[in-house]
Amino acid sequence: MRAEGLIWRPRYLPERNATPLQQPGSDRLDRSTLRNGALVVVVALASAACSAAVQRSGPPSDGQLSPAAQAAADNGRPPYTRADAKFMQGMIAHHGQAIMMAALVPTSSTRADVRVLAERIDVSQRDEIEYMQRWLRERGETVPDAHAGHDMAGGNMAGHDMARMAGPLMPGMLTAEQMQELTAARGPEFDRLFLTFMIRHHEGAITMVKELFSTPGAGQELNVWKFASEVEADQGSEIDRMRTMFSPR
Repeated sequence: MRAEGLIWRPRYLPERNATPLQQPGSDRLDRSTLRNGALVVVVALASAACSAAVQRSGPPSDGQLSPAAQAAADNGRPPYTRADAKFMQGMIAHHGQAIMMAALVPTSSTRADVRVLAERIDVSQRDEIEYMQRWLRERGETVPDAHAGHDMAGGNMAGHDMARMAGPLMPGMLTAEQMQELTAARGPEFDRLFLTFMIRHHEGAITMVKELFSTPGAGQELNVWKFASEVEADQGSEIDRMRTMFSPR
C-alpha cells in the first residue's frame, strides 16, 4: 500500500526465515499490529489531504490571490473609508496633470533621457488612473474623469483648463501660470523646468500617501494599502532618477 509517496510496510510480518511456529501467539499480535498500522495510514492520508487543500487555497501561480486566500488576507481589516475614496479621486487628477506635462516633452525637449522618462510617466500613470477609476466604480463612488478640462491625447493644454481640470489642486500640482511657463519653454530651459516641476509633482504624490496613512482608519483596506505603497515607492525612485539628470551633460 502507498500513501502520498510513502511505502507502508506493516511491522507484523514475520522475519524472512521465521515460521508461524516460531512466533507464539502471532495471530493475536498480528491483528493488533494491523489495526495500529491501519490507523497510521489513515492519519497520514488525512494529513496529506489537508496539506494539499492548503496549497490549493494559496495564491495561484500568476501572483493573484484566490477568493478564499483573499478573504483570509482581508480577515480583520476594516472596509475602505471616505478618506480612501478621496485619496483615489485626488490621485486621478494628480496623475492626469503629470500626463499632460509628459505630453509636452516630444516637441519641447532635446534630450533623449527626458523623453524616455516622459514615456515611462505617461504609460505608468495612465495604467494607474484606470486602476483607480475601476476601484471607485466597483464601490459605487464618484469616478473623476482624468480628461476633464483638457485633451490628453490631442494636446489641448490651455493653462486655465489645466488648473481647473478636477477641482482644487492636490499637493505638488502646478498652477495655471506654471503650466503656461512650461508650455512656452523650449530646449534646455524646458528640460530644467520639466525636471524641477516633475520632482515637485512627485513629492506631492508622496505627501498625499503620507496624509492617507496618517488619517485614522484610512489606508487599511488591502487594495488601497498596496496601491498607495507602490505609488510612494515608484515616485520616490523616479525622484532619485530625475535628480541625477540635473548633472552637467
